[in-house]
Amino acid sequence: MRQFFTAIMLFSSLCLASGISDSEEKQTKEGRIQFGISAGEPTPLSATIGVGYKAAIMRIQGMGWKNGTNDFWCALRGGLAWTFFRELPFNIDVGIGGGYAYAEAPNGMHQALNKANGAMYALPYNFEETLDLSAEVWVHLYGIYTQISYPLYYFMDHTKPTLLWRAGYMFEI
Repeated sequence: MRQFFTAIMLFSSLCLASGISDSEEKQTKEGRIQFGISAGEPTPLSATIGVGYKAAIMRIQGMGWKNGTNDFWCALRGGLAWTFFRELPFNIDVGIGGGYAYAEAPNGMHQALNKANGAMYALPYNFEETLDLSAEVWVHLYGIYTQISYPLYYFMDHTKPTLLWRAGYMFEI
């Protein structure tokens, strides 16, 4: 456990040092490109790419994983945001975004029910699917960020999460 906390402290200090050295450069740059990775909802992992000019930023994030028949997930989200306090190590992005997510997972109870009856009465897997338009807020501190998205409208609503969130690390060039 001590090694875990030491690694986190070392990682945080490196992020802090890179953020301080880059803060003067960020004041003069008009264009920016961001790369990052995050964990959250509706997909466990997501890669992020952002392209911005001055305070406007457009981001695309997505990823997928297949673990076998009826055991996979994939998602793609995009958004357009406006950055406040861009010249500081702490900044906030407010904007609008949208995305699609789909996941399937085996359901052992349904498979046993079908096997016992010799017919398919229930799908042998559970699935989730959403397509939404959301209001988004991104909060950044030295590359570490959190994203909260509140769905405003669902185009597909098989499952309706009330709040989407992500947390991760993003670096800017």
